[in-house]
Order: sequence, then structure tokens, then C-alpha cells
Amino acid sequence: MIPTPDLSHLTRDDLEQVYDPAEDTFLLLDALEQEAEELRKERPLICLEVGSGSGCVSAFLGRILGQSSSLYLCTDINKHATRCTLATGKQNKITLDPVTCSLTRPLSSRLRHAVDILLFNPPYVPTDTGEASSAQNSANIAGSWAGGTDGMEITNLLLRDVECLLSPRGRFYLVALKQNDVPSIRSRMLEEFGLTSQIVIERRAGKEFLLIIRFTRTSP
Repeated sequence: MIPTPDLSHLTRDDLEQVYDPAEDTFLLLDALEQEAEELRKERPLICLEVGSGSGCVSAFLGRILGQSSSLYLCTDINKHATRCTLATGKQNKITLDPVTCSLTRPLSSRLRHAVDILLFNPPYVPTDTGEASSAQNSANIAGSWAGGTDGMEITNLLLRDVECLLSPRGRFYLVALKQNDVPSIRSRMLEEFGLTSQIVIERRAGKEFLLIIRFTRTSP
């Protein structure tokens, strides 16, 4: 087993301002570990995590792939999160490059069809639209969970950019809640963007039923 990244450097203050890795985080780690051999064979050059929080997921991906040939970009709206991501990389001897920005729009033009691995553990908890909007504008820890109507308002903002970001061999891993209407997400991404999908792993965590969906381009 690939060890979970060391997060012992994070303080109580950090975890009051940044999402503490939980069941959804660990399910994404399990999905990446399950596909570790395939990921290594692909030798990805650019990896991008949207909403990196503590930096746990990108550091874990770095342990799978190594540092020699991969660039690990990480975005978050929360300035404290980008600082924690940078520190987590240093703690685990993986060079992570965090950027404070809203989703990926500032990076889309520069990374057009260049991202080999795209990771997103979104704010998927259903809330009212005002709460989700306020959380994003405040750029604090609430932005890591308040998902708006059906928990999909923030996710939908990224889904429109996925096809633009993914390289021809790119893989997009999305954390979703069953209540997010996963069949609708999958069919929409296929019909609108030609991206096929597969449920990599799924698990019940308390009242939540979580899934990791992998999207890739359809074969020509």
C-alpha cells in the first residue's frame, strides 16, 4: 500500500481554515492507488488538482508518480489552503505548485489540452444558491463543501472546462455524491464533450454514498 501523505505539520488553526481530509478524500486516494500502475505507464507530464485544500491528494499522486517528470499544479480559492498545500508538498518531499484562483479559468488558456491528470473533489453538499455563492466569494473553508442546488453548482462550473483542459490521453477524476445525479453527469459529459466515463470506486460513508468517476476522451 502507498502510505497516506504525512500531514503532521498542519496545525489546529490550519484545520479550522482548510478542509481536513475525510472519507471523500480517502476514497479518491484509494481510486488513484487502484489505478497506480496505469497512471505510471502513462507518464503524465502535467497534473492539476482543483481545490487542493491540505494538498493531501496531490502529494499522494506525487508518491505514485514520483517527481522526476511530472508537474503538480494545485488551485484553491482559499489562500490558507494554497499555503497548506505548499507545506504538505515540502513535508512529503514532493514539489507542489499551488495557485490561488477561482476554479481553472485563469489557467484554461495556458493549459489548453495539456493536462494529463485532472483531479476535483468539489463542494458537493446540496445547499441553497446563496450559501454556495457566499462561500465562494468569502474564499474560506465553507467553499470546500457548499455545493448549491443539487450540490452541483460549483461542479458544473468546472465541467464546462474539462474538455478544454484534458490532453488527448488525459484522465479526469471527479468525486461525486449519489444525490448529485451521477447518471446525468456521465451522460452530459459524453453528449456535450465526447468524454466517456467509468465508476472507479464507490463507498457508503455514514449517510453519504460517494463515488469516484473517471472521464477520458473517446477513442477516434
